[in-house]
Amino acid sequence: MPPVAREGAAPPAGPIRHHVTRGEDAANLRGATGQIVGAAPLAGQPVVVPAGVTNAAAAGVVAGPPVASLPITDAQAVAARAAFARSCPGLMRRTDTSGLTRGTDWQGACAAAAAGGDARAFFATWFEAVQVGDGKAFATGYYEPEIRGSLDRAPGYEVPVYGRPSDLVDVDLGKFSDDLKGKTVRGRVQGKALVPYYDRTEIEGGAIARTAPVLAWAADPVEIFFLQIQGSGRLRLPDGNVLRIGYDTQNGRSYTGIGSLMRQRGLLAPGQASMQGIVAWLHAHPDEGRALMRENKSFVFFRELDGPPQGAMGYAVTGQVSAAADPKFVPLGTPVFLSADRADATGLWVAQDTGGAIKGANRFDTFWGAGPLAETVAGGMSARGSAFLLLPIGTLARLSAAASGAAGATPSP
Repeated sequence: MPPVAREGAAPPAGPIRHHVTRGEDAANLRGATGQIVGAAPLAGQPVVVPAGVTNAAAAGVVAGPPVASLPITDAQAVAARAAFARSCPGLMRRTDTSGLTRGTDWQGACAAAAAGGDARAFFATWFEAVQVGDGKAFATGYYEPEIRGSLDRAPGYEVPVYGRPSDLVDVDLGKFSDDLKGKTVRGRVQGKALVPYYDRTEIEGGAIARTAPVLAWAADPVEIFFLQIQGSGRLRLPDGNVLRIGYDTQNGRSYTGIGSLMRQRGLLAPGQASMQGIVAWLHAHPDEGRALMRENKSFVFFRELDGPPQGAMGYAVTGQVSAAADPKFVPLGTPVFLSADRADATGLWVAQDTGGAIKGANRFDTFWGAGPLAETVAGGMSARGSAFLLLPIGTLARLSAAASGAAGATPSP
């Protein structure tokens, strides 16, 4: 963590070095056209999930279909194996908070992924499909937006794109109490107290003008608002080059989805609830839109990227391959087969990312890459069906044996 600065301190010294590229869009692995094509999802096993479960092990797991029977295309298998192989170091190193796997469980599959060969046979040989809880999946979409920006402030480019402020403090509460392990807060030091960090309204009013570096200047406040929601994106500069930026940190305030607020208030007409419809409303009502966006007190700070956007594991994410999930229910790096009521969402994904709104079992956010098609599909993605995690063969038997042993254990006197 960088040194803590008092409020009003100058930002870190030194020039900002910009890396500009022209970038490429991902291949279309799923036949996506932007039109919704329905599909019949596979049915999961009926399961009653206990209330208040906090991870996958507590929600319970049951066997899914044989992996060889899943309708995985060759292209999906090749791309997913590459993403899985890239995730392997993290899979074997990270503590799995889902309670499903241990680092050593993945060694055989990771070695086989590096060896190559037939990709579909790889998944059928090394993995078994399992259903977590009731398996009822809900999938949305995100993408890498491209918006208008400039490295210098100029007429038409007046919205600052901020890096991490020097006075933003991260606090690991687990260091103060074992009861708070895994919990963190962000704030700033005011006098001798740690207080909540500035919210969106205060930041847009200039509260961090002296403490946060400005990476670039955006043309449209609505565009940068949605780039913050997506977490990474591209700034198309006046000379045609691209500056890629990605999530660095956030101000610690809770996220509020303005789409749900707009629906509750009757601001969106039928069929207007997609991201594109919300953007159109905000542009048509600039004053009301500004006030509405400020109801989301969360604010994201960026850093420059030398290459593709990275997920929560620290590895590059791939359009139409990577997905965000809740690590308490899906070990990050795990292949996931989604069988959805939309053809473009159905298929093999790899859970390499997380998201503030992506919580609970069988909740996924599919990543679609960059470009107009990615924006259209991700902005309107809302798919339901069944989810099956692909875990190393033997995982289900080990978990079942452990559960049986715990159930049959005799309490000590």
